[in-house]
Amino acid sequence: MIFDTHAHYDDHAFDKDREELIASLGKNGIAKVCNIGARLKGSRQSIALAEKYDFFYAACGIHPDDCGDMEEGWIRELRDMASHEKVVAIGEIGLDYHGFDKYENKVDKETQKKWFHRQLELAMELRLPVVIHSRNAAEDTLTMMQWAHQEGLKGGIIHCFSYSQETAKAYLAMGFYLGFGGVVTYEGQRKLTKVLQITPLSQIVLETDCPYLAPAPHRYERNSSLYLPIVRDKIAQIKGVSPEEVEAAAWENGHRVYGLLS
Repeated sequence: MIFDTHAHYDDHAFDKDREELIASLGKNGIAKVCNIGARLKGSRQSIALAEKYDFFYAACGIHPDDCGDMEEGWIRELRDMASHEKVVAIGEIGLDYHGFDKYENKVDKETQKKWFHRQLELAMELRLPVVIHSRNAAEDTLTMMQWAHQEGLKGGIIHCFSYSQETAKAYLAMGFYLGFGGVVTYEGQRKLTKVLQITPLSQIVLETDCPYLAPAPHRYERNSSLYLPIVRDKIAQIKGVSPEEVEAAAWENGHRVYGLLS
């Protein structure tokens, strides 16, 4: 059984066939999904999906690219949403420094750091883990996560991990999980291969980030949880273990990080 720890089935890419696709997941070995909020609307929709489908859970948070207009009232709304019994994390939150030279509406670094810090505080207040988005912001993200860890953060997932072995070791030493998806199957991903080689199975989770980042040979197509066996098999190849070992470890890790172990 596979646990997709990071999906976005609220995305418009699924509007035409969402129910049909979700209904097919269980028949194809996808037994649990955590739908991740990236803004207030997406967080609400994630909860709605978790209410509709027994095997869905939700995370609530504001993505760094969507925090430009954020205010304290949003934190109050996130706190209220996080009281729902099927909300298992605060996320996705973090820092994204990609594209300052491309996008006019890119949120500045200080604003991103302000609201990342505030949402880390919320996660600590609620005793919930976090789902971290970090792109081109390795040093600042790690510094803030080290602070949160020292302050008692319950743990979490570094989603779509893309940094060096050294950065991976720092997160692993603090007990965080690293999320791996379709990117591990792309040609030229030597850095991720090296990271996987030093990451214990006990700290790996499977994720899609769907509808984004579909694995090869489906790259540039709409992604879904149905493609996770491709990711599982690639990780098994890199780690020199069986696909069943990867699947079993990731299943348990997903339950552990989200507090779903009975």
